[in-house]
Amino acid sequence: MNKLILLVLSILWTSENLAQQIIGLPPIVSYTRQQYPGSGQTWDLDIDRNGILYFANNEGLMTFNGHSWKLLPVPNHTRLRSVKTDKDGRIYVGAQDDFGYYLADADGVLRYTSLKPAVRDRKDQFADIWDIVLYNGGVFFRGTNKIFYYDHHSVHIYPAPVHWQALCRANNSLYAQDAGRGLMQFKNNAWQPVCTEVADRHLLIREIIGKAPKGEAGQVTVDNNDTLLVCTLKDGIFKLHEGRLYPFQSDATPIFTQNQIYCARPWGDHQLLIGTSYGGCYIIHRETGALIQRFTVAEGLQHNSVLKIFTDPGKNIWLTLDNGIDMVRYNTAVKQILPDNKRYLTTYAATVFDQQLYIGTSDGVFSTPLDGQRDLSFLESRFRQIDNTAGQVWSIAQVEHHLLMGHHEGAFEIKGTKAISLSERTGCWLFQPLSSYMLAGCYNGLQLMRKEGAGLSAARPVKGLFESLRFLTVEDDSIIWASHPYRGVFRMHLDRDTMLRYTLYTQKNGLPADYNNFVFRIRGRMVVATQAGAYEYDAATDRFVPSHWLSPILKDASLQYLSEDATGNVWFISDKMPGVIDFHKPVPEHAYSIVHFPELKGQIVNGFEFLYPYNDENIFVGAEKGMFHINYKHYRQAREQPLVLISQVSAHGKTDSLLFGGYPPMGKQSFKAMPNAFSGFHFEYASPVYSQGNTIEYSYKLSGFDQQWSDWSVKTEKDYTNLPYGHYTFSVKAKDNLGNVSRAAMYSFRILPAWYQTPLARSGYVLLALAVLLWGYIYQKRKFARQQRRYQQKQEQLILRHKFEKEQREKELISLQNEKLTTEVRFKNKELATATMYLLHRGKVLSNIKEELLLAIKKLDPLPDNVFKKVLRLFEEAENNEEDWEQFSRHFDEVHNNFLFTLKRKYPDLSTTDLKLCAYLRINLTTKEIAQSLGISVRGVETSRYRLRKKLELPAETSLYDFLIAITAEPEKPV
Repeated sequence: MNKLILLVLSILWTSENLAQQIIGLPPIVSYTRQQYPGSGQTWDLDIDRNGILYFANNEGLMTFNGHSWKLLPVPNHTRLRSVKTDKDGRIYVGAQDDFGYYLADADGVLRYTSLKPAVRDRKDQFADIWDIVLYNGGVFFRGTNKIFYYDHHSVHIYPAPVHWQALCRANNSLYAQDAGRGLMQFKNNAWQPVCTEVADRHLLIREIIGKAPKGEAGQVTVDNNDTLLVCTLKDGIFKLHEGRLYPFQSDATPIFTQNQIYCARPWGDHQLLIGTSYGGCYIIHRETGALIQRFTVAEGLQHNSVLKIFTDPGKNIWLTLDNGIDMVRYNTAVKQILPDNKRYLTTYAATVFDQQLYIGTSDGVFSTPLDGQRDLSFLESRFRQIDNTAGQVWSIAQVEHHLLMGHHEGAFEIKGTKAISLSERTGCWLFQPLSSYMLAGCYNGLQLMRKEGAGLSAARPVKGLFESLRFLTVEDDSIIWASHPYRGVFRMHLDRDTMLRYTLYTQKNGLPADYNNFVFRIRGRMVVATQAGAYEYDAATDRFVPSHWLSPILKDASLQYLSEDATGNVWFISDKMPGVIDFHKPVPEHAYSIVHFPELKGQIVNGFEFLYPYNDENIFVGAEKGMFHINYKHYRQAREQPLVLISQVSAHGKTDSLLFGGYPPMGKQSFKAMPNAFSGFHFEYASPVYSQGNTIEYSYKLSGFDQQWSDWSVKTEKDYTNLPYGHYTFSVKAKDNLGNVSRAAMYSFRILPAWYQTPLARSGYVLLALAVLLWGYIYQKRKFARQQRRYQQKQEQLILRHKFEKEQREKELISLQNEKLTTEVRFKNKELATATMYLLHRGKVLSNIKEELLLAIKKLDPLPDNVFKKVLRLFEEAENNEEDWEQFSRHFDEVHNNFLFTLKRKYPDLSTTDLKLCAYLRINLTTKEIAQSLGISVRGVETSRYRLRKKLELPAETSLYDFLIAITAEPEKPV
């Protein structure tokens, strides 16, 4: 009884004031129907063990892996109303007039199996399947007139007493609402009434929520007797205890009754997510009903009609809308602050002063009180605009115990809820303290404000420089550094508080350029942020040089802003993206780590960058739309480990072939062996870690082709072309901006060799090669034989030619010799003839002398006989001198090849006179000359010739001359 009284009292208690919304708005990522393949309405969603999201859309089942969307229409092409994933890999879906499940095959392609044929009574008709609940190892599907229970073997049907209106699971129990019997619970394989009041009051239940254990949002495992929260469509929220309903009253109740609760979900240990039909999504305290935060079109939703709420493992809130899908990154460490709550004002400054958070915008300064929150993004939104600050605010600075504001109308000091003017002559950028003065950088130079007790005097200008000085830092009371975006860097000396001497430093003084130079004070040093990194002033050379401690870290990054936090970390803005050099979180390569915040890339106000590191849980960054808040302590903690999935693998040839559909099967993945015609492969991959957005980079490697991992890149696809046959494994891994690396996802495949590359073909090649070698050997052998024969023939021809040439030369030689011999013979014959003629002449002379002597002797008569006998004897000796003949014959034989010797040997009967006759005939002497030589008459020569022919036995027709010529030409017969 006491317990019941306490319960009633707690129900009747409501908060007097509705809690204010917190100032930190998590980013909302919108997916429009132009981005995903379905239609506008999406009714349900769930997530599988791999992090892939499944959406029940009017066009069918949509899937999303963090990068790419896919649409799988159900076979009857009707609307999908519900979806639920199971740990066995099945994705159960409910459609119009059909229900069943998708399951990935070995190729990673989802295949649909309809359970409609398993309904025992085929005549039963049912319309939409609105709810799917996993319970007791089975699956319940709710239609309007039937609930189907599938136990993985058969389908059981539970007809509605009137018609089923809801199906929910809470506190490990299964509940359903019937229009006639109210709320019912499934017990002992039957539906038993729990609360008929639901039917009596004509309530339409949208969700039943039990108590969640600590640390697990959305899961309920407490006793069945605990109180349940019943969310109704039009009547708000009720508490159900022991079969009775009690209104759950709060100041949020009018919102829910007016906008209608369409869906709900537990959130954390003490919060609820409520989705409405017309008013967006709300987060309320589950015990008090206090409103914690809302998400509507004003906060960035695409539509205020929320059809389903879902939370993923990264604590992102997914909202399926009547037109679109939104994701709220609620657990993010980066949030947006809208000081005006209505307008997206550009912000330029922020500071914490006197237990107030001040934010300077393009239309004034707004402040909200601190309430003890460590993370200021969880402050209740009680912003109010400071009076007299309307217009452009450039800076808010806490200088000693003063809160100063740089405004386009001048310098102001904020006191309480009002800004008091210090100078109205010109716009003011920022402030720097001196020992006795406050220095202000203005549109047209410097201004000084004297410190007068707890106040400041009116500002007065400093003569000597009239440039716009938006960046100032003080080295000491007399040296001031300032920079102009288009002039360079000024080094100024303040004399007598009213005069200024300065030196301008530009590119010729060591700066990388004359423009975009910004001076800051970091670790007690004046540092210039430039387009080419950080620079410092070297007094010894009077030049600017790269910073010896920041340049090795930031290198030549283009810097626009530098700031130092209380722990010594250096914050910076480079290329519209903030980052930090964290000296308290070293990495193996360095004694520091660099963390970028890609979530804010492009959000920064270009040319008016601002970053305020209040502490490690509160970093404020000026932006084009509102102020961004970073809880760096939360950001750098071990976040959700990156995951990576291969979402598609396809092969390209003359036709394309899908090898892997992107849905990892429960069993072993198939190993694809592709024909050689497919030599091009396309890989797509993604990281289903939705809380990290664009902070993920990827690296890939194709084992068997790549030698090393690729460089990190945001690309989510890779193509390979002209791969040779062999085994390959494609691997990809993901890395977030904190350096956390996922496990690699892999896909293995094989490219088969072409028919001409197979072992059989290679055996054929070997045999063919052997045959070719054998043929080549035989051919070479035959060729060698032919060449040898040709060589021999050539040699023979050469020999014959040589022999012929030799014979020709010999013939020529013989001819020459013969000619020579002939010439010599002729010469000899001429000499013989000459000698013969000489002998003939001598004989004739001697004969004439003898005749004349004989005539003279005859006239001398008488003459003694012995007087001329001796003379006559000398004549006779001269005529018959054998020595002349012998000399002649010897000389004749030398000339005529032993003519007389051969003739004598062949015809030994020849006399000396015959031999002489033959010799004279051989040298072709005339008959008269022969007669003179022989000392006989011409008649005697004829007679001698006749006798000679008889001795030689020559026939009458044979010429004696020719016969004598032939004597020496004939070879001599051996004896």
